[in-house]
Amino acid sequence: MNQLYLFLSQLLAPLLHTLPSAGEGNLLALVIRGGWVMLPLLLLSVITTALIFLYLFTLRARSVVSRKYMVMASALLTKGDLSSFLKTSLHHRESVALIMNRTIDFMFHHPEATHTQVREIAQTEGARESNILQQRILWLSDIATMAPMLGLLGTVLGMIHSFNVMANDIAATRPLLLAAGVGQALVATAAGLLVGMIAMSAYAFFRGRVNSMISEMESATTQLLALLALVKRERGS
Repeated sequence: MNQLYLFLSQLLAPLLHTLPSAGEGNLLALVIRGGWVMLPLLLLSVITTALIFLYLFTLRARSVVSRKYMVMASALLTKGDLSSFLKTSLHHRESVALIMNRTIDFMFHHPEATHTQVREIAQTEGARESNILQQRILWLSDIATMAPMLGLLGTVLGMIHSFNVMANDIAATRPLLLAAGVGQALVATAAGLLVGMIAMSAYAFFRGRVNSMISEMESATTQLLALLALVKRERGS
């Protein structure tokens, strides 16, 4: 968590210095200057913040495999007690426990299945669990794509409004009106880029964590499948 905070601080420090200070206007004034596009951007920023805190507390290695489960599973498989192993796995919510639960259940319903077929079931379930983990963090990637586009839309709409005002104004203040309009329109772009950069940085951080979790899950599953193969070999002999 501290690493993510330091990374985001270093990345966004130059941009944050360019935003208006408290004396130049509050958040409401900034939203009004950027136009209606600032409202969905504000919503995306809230969602991004909520997702970051959610993933910080839920995307942990123990959610896919725990030492307690591995010790229990290794002991039961070494004894060859598949029934107790299945019952115990039903009370665990780790991804490895779910994979082994479905694998052992397949073995009970298909006792003639070979170890290759059992391994394919485990690999299929492992791929499904990996996909679930990867899909969870894709929200941040989607926000990182949408936020800059919304900001650009706000800028285009602001520019259109500025040129319309200039066309209907016959005074000699057209350059000033254009400069003010462009400045207001670029607020939306800056806000969109800020939200997008935060979302993309968080996505990169959690993508690395998810990849590490998947590696741990694959390693634990491979270890348990090796023990399961020994049990099946002993029963077949």
